[in-house]
Amino acid sequence: MTFLTRSGDKIFRTAIIGLAALAFLELIVPLASVIWVSFFENKIINFPPKGYTLDWYANAWNMPRFREGFLMSLKVGFVATMVSMLVGVPAAIFLARTQFWGREMIQTILLGPLIVPGIVAGSALFMFLIGFEVATGVQVAQTFAGLCLAHSLIALPWTIRLVTASLVGMDRQVEEAALTLGARPFTVFRRITLPAIRPGIFAGGLFAFVISFVDLEKSLFLVGPGSTTLPIAIINYLEWSIDPTIAAVATVQIAAITLVMVVTDRFFKLTRAF
Repeated sequence: MTFLTRSGDKIFRTAIIGLAALAFLELIVPLASVIWVSFFENKIINFPPKGYTLDWYANAWNMPRFREGFLMSLKVGFVATMVSMLVGVPAAIFLARTQFWGREMIQTILLGPLIVPGIVAGSALFMFLIGFEVATGVQVAQTFAGLCLAHSLIALPWTIRLVTASLVGMDRQVEEAALTLGARPFTVFRRITLPAIRPGIFAGGLFAFVISFVDLEKSLFLVGPGSTTLPIAIINYLEWSIDPTIAAVATVQIAAITLVMVVTDRFFKLTRAF
């Protein structure tokens, strides 16, 4: 009986490891394929490649649409991250530490952008901004401000969710002990609460930036002249050309995001936020 139990446990562990490996491959293989294609010498993507070259990276850099799109995505992502942190961190602290009627409903609303499909949220926000413009005469749609507003909305749930997770895992007795010993609330927050939730704050900011940087659906409705982001620039290029230039741009995007995540995790241990 014991032998059968051990055999069953071994099979179960093997099955779990196998499923985890399949999931990992499902995530890695597409990215590795894009990186591989970016070095193809062929102008038309086919297999096997004739050879390998770095010319497609130079070609992408020489195109103003990609340079300007990359810089615009960085600016929008930075603004969206700052807004999401300024709003999301206080909101997460308030929701995690305060009990009141309607708390769960507010949490659901704040996490709504994670649930609603991007294309639906983008079209709804676009119609709202058009209605606002008709009512007030102030143009927000297809402006840099409107684009930052939309990206802030999709970044906010990540900040709230990860900061809340850090607060839930924190020992409240340490704060209570400090208050009992005479520390002021702001001192407790600065010296106890903030260091404890710092990984959650940086993880929330990082994920907010990444989600904004790669967003396509909402940007499709809200970009205007002079505010084209990198994903939109890629889509526009694909309408007329299909060559490894796109793979080169995507590889740079992947490398930039990976570098940010690795460096941030090196100093702030993002895994502590989960």
